[in-house]
Amino acid sequence: MFFLTRDVRTGSTVTKTRPGGLHFQKTTPNLTLELNCCYSYFAVSDSHTLGDKYLALISEIVEATLKGKISSVEQVYQMLLKGVTVDTAEVFEMVLGEQVNSTQQSVDSEKDELKKAKLTRSLRAIKTIQAQWQRAQEQNKASAVTASAIREITTAEADKQLSVLLRAIDPNQKQPLNIQQIQQLAKSLGQYAQADSNLQQICDGIKRGIASWQRVQDNLVSWMYERQESLGFGGVPGESGPWATWAKHVKSEIPQALFRTLASEKSAIEFAEQQRALQLSDWIELAIVLQYIQRGLVHWFDQQPYNVKAGSKLSISTFLTFAVIWSLLANGFQRIGKIYVDGCWQIMLQILRTFSQRQYFPLYGGIFASFSGNYLRDALDYLDEPLRNAEGTQEKARILTLLGYSQRAMGQNQRAKDFHDRALEIARSAGDRTCEIANLNHLSRSYVEEKNYTEAINYSQRALILSRQAGDKVGEENALVNLGYSEVMNLQQETAEAESYEMPINYLQQGLKLSEQLGDIQGKALCLSSLGIAYQVIGDLQLAVTNLEAGFQAAQVAGDLYLQGLNLSHLGSSNYSLANFERSVYTASLGMYLLNQIASREWHKPASLLTRLQSQLGEDTFLQMLQQSRSRIVAVIGVDGYDYLPQLLEDFKREL
Repeated sequence: MFFLTRDVRTGSTVTKTRPGGLHFQKTTPNLTLELNCCYSYFAVSDSHTLGDKYLALISEIVEATLKGKISSVEQVYQMLLKGVTVDTAEVFEMVLGEQVNSTQQSVDSEKDELKKAKLTRSLRAIKTIQAQWQRAQEQNKASAVTASAIREITTAEADKQLSVLLRAIDPNQKQPLNIQQIQQLAKSLGQYAQADSNLQQICDGIKRGIASWQRVQDNLVSWMYERQESLGFGGVPGESGPWATWAKHVKSEIPQALFRTLASEKSAIEFAEQQRALQLSDWIELAIVLQYIQRGLVHWFDQQPYNVKAGSKLSISTFLTFAVIWSLLANGFQRIGKIYVDGCWQIMLQILRTFSQRQYFPLYGGIFASFSGNYLRDALDYLDEPLRNAEGTQEKARILTLLGYSQRAMGQNQRAKDFHDRALEIARSAGDRTCEIANLNHLSRSYVEEKNYTEAINYSQRALILSRQAGDKVGEENALVNLGYSEVMNLQQETAEAESYEMPINYLQQGLKLSEQLGDIQGKALCLSSLGIAYQVIGDLQLAVTNLEAGFQAAQVAGDLYLQGLNLSHLGSSNYSLANFERSVYTASLGMYLLNQIASREWHKPASLLTRLQSQLGEDTFLQMLQQSRSRIVAVIGVDGYDYLPQLLEDFKREL
């Protein structure tokens, strides 16, 4: 090892001995360059060094710029790529940094206006070199990532290559690959691929997927301008909305079939189950086009300046919609091959991880994806990966919070508690106070489900104290609601007097007022739902109906299917107690359907009420009341949903 300090203008040196090698040194009033490097990198001569070479390159570009010979920054970029070798990049950076500093000092100290103007132009040219060098460095990093991905994919076992590919193109990587780099990845992999091999399938799938995305790209959001009444992923089945629009533009069979299935409001499970002859290249094509559509939509919604809340709401909807689609595809592909199922879960978790980093990530909402067995373990294994840094820890806690909410909605209360307990621990370690408060609130709700009201009150009180200390208004709002709700349910168990409910209901009303001040629609839906249930408990049924109906409307705006179904279920029982049987049939039917759609066990409650109504009213009267509510029901769940109600009721009776 040796150390060199050299005047790159004159080339003169002074040699001194230093432990471990030689020390070359000289001084200059204008510029000093010190290089620490291995002898094997380059040979040193008095007449020409690496420092001289790079200083000459910088001078050449600056002079060409001043003489008007540089017409674009692309020329500078190409000169740098040609003139600087990757393994000596640090040396170039040091020389460039010294030139920026020394030229800036010269500009600042120069008094002559003409000389100052020329130095300023030189400084501008050097900063252009600096900007293009940063660009070149990013390209070098991307090339290194691509080379690493190629090496890992080509050396992996055949059944692991898909997983390695998905990890390589994960947008959560520190150096994510753009679409051009993914194309280059496919091209490079093709050099190693044999005919009909997995590698060849991977190459073909990437190329077809990118081609399908490019055909859809120009019409990514055109469907929004065709529908004036609402925004979202719905529409007239098979005719309008995003899926139908994209199906018209994509030419490839597999993506087109999925888009048509979703446009017809059929399940992605049904599509996946029909793909018995699916090839690896087909699956990869579908993965590429779906991922780029999802990312493209989120990017577009995030960029809308005219309505930040609407943009965020649609971004949230996009993340959750595509996460659910991948979970449904995973279920549907189970009969075809484990490799496809695992790939679906991997992409879904990548989406959730990206989502968890967004400012608008909903700590008090959820998705309804069923994790079980190995896939739950795979989920946690994937989420362990980001724990190597602080952001990763925070990401994992937030994703677990989201999944915990979903599990409680589905009736998996113990699993929900496990998720929230882990999220609480991780959030504390990461210093994510907002996430910590959210999980205290969720645990309070989970203990209510177990009728352990003492623990429910305890967790809500802790959430209330912490939220006020941290200034977390959304956390405070939820804590007030959970505290009031827990105490109402506890008092019901003790058959307390009506006056005893005043304080808990006051907590609920405080939470509602705060949600309105914050404009928190999700929180407002929970507040109104909890208030409605509280009034139902104390026997004030008219107030219960008023709050539950408002809660249902707020939950519709928030897009929370669980709260929609829960409000409708309680509306069914409140209307029944008021002998408003037609309204009871309408609300209980809708609640039964929505809760069943998200696999929540709560659907049994409205189904039980409907069975009782059917028995009391008689079959003909019951069906007549259902028919009278047809238009309102169809407006929420469509014709297919309405037609499915009798079948769903029969399914419940068979389970009894």
